[in-house]
Amino acid sequence: MTSVRTGPAAAPAASAAPAPTGRVRGPVPRRVRPPRWLDLRLVLGVLLVLVSVLLGARVVAAADTTVPVWSASGDLAAGTVLSADDLVAVDVRLDDAADRYLATSTRPEGRTLARAVRDGELLPRSVLEDVPDLVQLALPVQAGFVPPGLTRGQVVDVYAVADPAAGATGTADGQVTLVVGTAPVQAVSGRTDGVLSASATTVQVVVSVAADSADDVLAAIAGRPLVVVVRGSVDGAAPSAATVPSTGPTSSAPAGPTG
Repeated sequence: MTSVRTGPAAAPAASAAPAPTGRVRGPVPRRVRPPRWLDLRLVLGVLLVLVSVLLGARVVAAADTTVPVWSASGDLAAGTVLSADDLVAVDVRLDDAADRYLATSTRPEGRTLARAVRDGELLPRSVLEDVPDLVQLALPVQAGFVPPGLTRGQVVDVYAVADPAAGATGTADGQVTLVVGTAPVQAVSGRTDGVLSASATTVQVVVSVAADSADDVLAAIAGRPLVVVVRGSVDGAAPSAATVPSTGPTSSAPAGPTG
């Protein structure tokens, strides 16, 4: 009988490898793409901002309907020749009336006012129309016979008085003559202020008179001392002629101040 040798028993199957310890790694996500400048949402956002800014600018521009025009920097009498110092640019809302006033695009310097204007008043175009033919006359006046606050644009009367030096010869008659009436002052120069100013200082007062009466004014003055009297208001029409009364009878105007 044949014996059968059996080999060693087969080794048991290797046990399954132990599961790795720790967290199990999931699937790797796709790489997130960086934002692009041409992203549609970014472009739409920029467009919305630009449209909002443009609409806001148009609304503000439509609400601001002011226009720059000239106004007077002080009270100016009729007949005053405008200078740059007499004008102030202001922005005002005039709507349909804007064409009636002098815009800052115009240069009215050197033009003569046909009527008086007040401080801060807008200058209408009509204020430069129908101005009479005027000339500027420089009058030498002693400082003591000129009001301290006399400035350009005011309205004055000018009187000629008897020469004080003629009193020694006995020929002075005390006559006071109105030689220029309702004249606008164009300039005042030569005035000396202060306690040390001399009473004999001569002040030059430039006034406007009608061109056809300048000779009569000079003849009425005839070298006599002059007294300047300021009127209380600049209102009134431009002077059409200088007032030159006859030098015969004595004027009823009060005598001027004495030196």
